[in-house]
Amino acid sequence: MTTDVRIMRLAHGRDLPLPSYQSALAAGLDLIAAVPAGTPLSIAPGARALVPTGIAMALPEGYEAQVRPRSGLAAKQGLTVLNAPGTIDADYRGEVQVLLINHGSEPVAIARGTRIAQMVIAPVTRARLQEVESLDGTQRGTGGFGSTGG
Repeated sequence: MTTDVRIMRLAHGRDLPLPSYQSALAAGLDLIAAVPAGTPLSIAPGARALVPTGIAMALPEGYEAQVRPRSGLAAKQGLTVLNAPGTIDADYRGEVQVLLINHGSEPVAIARGTRIAQMVIAPVTRARLQEVESLDGTQRGTGGFGSTGG
């Protein structure tokens, strides 16, 4: 299934490639860091940074974009998306930015053009909430954290 998404390169991202899928069946498009050339962004251990991508987009109504970590960055350097998954709503028209946090033990340098996260375009189901006086019972009931044996 495919859907058209209008995307715009911002001035500081004009020379960078657009987000792209890295394999035939990849679910996420890789997002690229649009930090200034020759001036990598350093993220210290425990620190976070908002990283620009140099793009803005117009998602179709009924869709969202989810910004998720790249597993390689997380496994090798401890770098991940702090608010994973970050949500980009269909009515947002600003720059796509990625909030990264360094959970590793060493500073991580993000150079211009580094693949920093992945973006999954997904349909949205909006809920119509219906307030009731009681809920139907289930075998689990009110069991919360860890109640299913996990």
